[in-house]
Amino acid sequence: MSSSDIFIGETIGTAVLVLLGGGVCAAVTLKRSKAQNAGWVAITFGWGFAVLTAAYLAGGVSGAHLNPAVTIGLAIKGATPWSDVPLYLASQLLGAMIGAVLVWATYYGQFQAHLTDPAVLAAHAGNGEEGMVDPKAAPKAGPVLGVFSTGPEIRNAAQNLITEIIATVVLVLAILTEGLNDGGNGLGTLGAMVTAFVVVGIGLSLGGPTGYAINPVRDLGPRIVHSLLPLPNKGGSDWTYAWIPVAGPLIGGAIAGGLYNIAFK
Repeated sequence: MSSSDIFIGETIGTAVLVLLGGGVCAAVTLKRSKAQNAGWVAITFGWGFAVLTAAYLAGGVSGAHLNPAVTIGLAIKGATPWSDVPLYLASQLLGAMIGAVLVWATYYGQFQAHLTDPAVLAAHAGNGEEGMVDPKAAPKAGPVLGVFSTGPEIRNAAQNLITEIIATVVLVLAILTEGLNDGGNGLGTLGAMVTAFVVVGIGLSLGGPTGYAINPVRDLGPRIVHSLLPLPNKGGSDWTYAWIPVAGPLIGGAIAGGLYNIAFK
């Protein structure tokens, strides 16, 4: 697999992943969206179909890792050369940022309507009910940050990190144990479908505490874009939490790779 294949496949694939995944978050969150308040089930299935679409697009080009945790797991398994890992990760981060910008462009009018709505601004003016400040509560994220990146319902660093690790181990082990392409270095046709359902299952079962990043660039790339976009009244990007959806999936991917070598090889 050439460097250009890796770059093209991972950049385009991850861009589509974040466009469709972030798109369902925008559809459910933003005012003047036909899907507003569609709920958690819509988000989990939206992300599952995002994975399915992106994996089919990139599978024949780069192996459709689309996730540094998957790349690390495959490298530990011995299926991906460690020399290719930096290019995979850089391409995935670039693709995630492109996808986030495309979500903003697609929902531009809805972002403007949402972020200039007095009720939305009042609800996010503080930490308590109806915008009243609760000095004991953690600062609220911006009113649209959830479109771009994840955040915990209960802010406990140890629990949040463990949640992301556990969820990512499930994801990467599922990828490593079935449905790889002929070279064994990425998702094949069956693997793309299986992985999409695994992502839906993780979201429904394990996504409640943190929003299940399970992918460092899916969270970091859009969070960077959120911090840079000219969105009115967008609020902060919650950088104090940002390390957890990066570190947790990377640790989980490494654990999954090690478990695979011990138990399944």
